[in-house]
Amino acid sequence: MAQVSQDKLNRLEARFADLEAQLAAGGGGEDFVRLSKEYADLEPVVKAIRALKAASSERDGLEDIVAQGGDAELVAMAETEIPALDERIEDLNQRIKVALLPKDAADERNVILEVRAGTGGDEAALFAGDLFRMYQRYAALKGWRVDIISASEGEHGGYKEIIAGISGAGVYAELKFESGVHRVQRVPATEAQGRIHTSAATVAVLPEAEDVDIDIEDKDLRIDVFRASGPGGQSVNTTDSAVRITHIPTGVVVSQQDEKSQHKNRAKAMKILRARLFERERERIDSERSATRRGQVGTGDRSERIRTYNFPQGRVSDHRINLTLYKLDEVMQGLALGELIEALSAEHQSELLAHSDVA
Repeated sequence: MAQVSQDKLNRLEARFADLEAQLAAGGGGEDFVRLSKEYADLEPVVKAIRALKAASSERDGLEDIVAQGGDAELVAMAETEIPALDERIEDLNQRIKVALLPKDAADERNVILEVRAGTGGDEAALFAGDLFRMYQRYAALKGWRVDIISASEGEHGGYKEIIAGISGAGVYAELKFESGVHRVQRVPATEAQGRIHTSAATVAVLPEAEDVDIDIEDKDLRIDVFRASGPGGQSVNTTDSAVRITHIPTGVVVSQQDEKSQHKNRAKAMKILRARLFERERERIDSERSATRRGQVGTGDRSERIRTYNFPQGRVSDHRINLTLYKLDEVMQGLALGELIEALSAEHQSELLAHSDVA
């Protein structure tokens, strides 16, 4: 693997020293915030650069000992230590290259998580509920906050659809590869013959948009209000509090009826609409940049089957990276979901490295 050029390493160290000096000089405002963020982003890179320099210097010293000969025991010790240092230098180079890869601007954002029952009737709704609880548990392990925005429950449990906001550090960076079709194979509780059924649920992970990201004009919106309805269509409210917002240029429609206040339903609907339009724009820009975006890891297309949860065999298979874990219970509890996420992120980084020039 090619190493990052010494000139680039020196420039990064020089920039870090410059940032240190500017921050030490004090001041505030937007400049201070911007410089602090750049400093925080560069700090782990510079630590790895300094560790790389130290390891390279140590290796040079060992090479000198071997070249000079002399004490046989000392030479033998130096020859033994060189391979371990080579591995460390390779690892540090890899870490630096990964750290220098272009960042997804949305990685640190909160997300809107949408889980919908797909094919499979009641069993699909139950599976959608299982998936949502899996993400809830994983979020709890990460110290993230989950707020349910809207939910439509299935007749026998689970959800026909559930939408939630997840907030915390690096949420989108970890969950962005979860978008797609999740398939389950298991024996439903209602199946008397013990036959395995296959059903599916669709997951969408959208980075939360800010007002500055998407300019939505009032003339582009059609807003309808109506009375909220419960199961079977019966009215559950005596006022027109439910809201349906249609973004006319794109045809994107969002409905909200969970709150008793029309104002709150409208605010929630606009939040979801903004996230969906923001993701559409990101996908459009990314597809223009590269037709092979995310390649093997997947496009984030909700129609793409990404994972199968096989209960009889106790396994979870991610089809994008051909990874199978025989830890289905741990995955559904959120405990082993991180293993899948880490493998997907590593594959994504490998692809970026293969097509980048960070040296």
